[in-house]
Amino acid sequence: MSDRHTVIRSLHDLGLAAWFGGSLMGAIGLNGAAQDEGGTDVTRDRFASSGWAKWAPVNAVAIGAHLFGGGGLLAVNAHRVATQQGVAASTTLKTVLTAAALATTAYARVLGKKVELASSPDPADAEKAHKHPIDLYKAQRQLACAQWAVPALTGCLVVLNALHGEQQRPGEQIPGMWERARSAAHLMA
Repeated sequence: MSDRHTVIRSLHDLGLAAWFGGSLMGAIGLNGAAQDEGGTDVTRDRFASSGWAKWAPVNAVAIGAHLFGGGGLLAVNAHRVATQQGVAASTTLKTVLTAAALATTAYARVLGKKVELASSPDPADAEKAHKHPIDLYKAQRQLACAQWAVPALTGCLVVLNALHGEQQRPGEQIPGMWERARSAAHLMA
């Protein structure tokens, strides 16, 4: 059996790269371009909402690829998580940050949809927005925060990914496993 897991690593890494890069570009580039567009607040919201809506399906695929790859990596590295000191802690932190990034991404999409409906010229959207009124200013503020939180959280995942790469070096694995075994033996004594 091969020790190479190129496909699942690629899904994990490319998915995370797209999730991080797309969210960062959107927060800086897309939202900045909407601001530079000028016009009314509604025009700026419409411009930004259109771009984010176009990105959403690609982002969903990227997140799915990252999660599938991450699950695969966890399965093939379960022995390291169980036996190498420090790997379980960094894996747990990575899982928590991934959940936070997922929740923040979903929350940003919900807020973005609200802003999109409130700024849409479509009469059907205007009717939906009228039936479910929102505090647009509050939603815009929360959306701006969420759109910056996503690249911050996924950036932390990139850093933890680098840590996991370092933990896989042969010089790290044996001492890490030895230290874990020594700690377990000390606790049993």
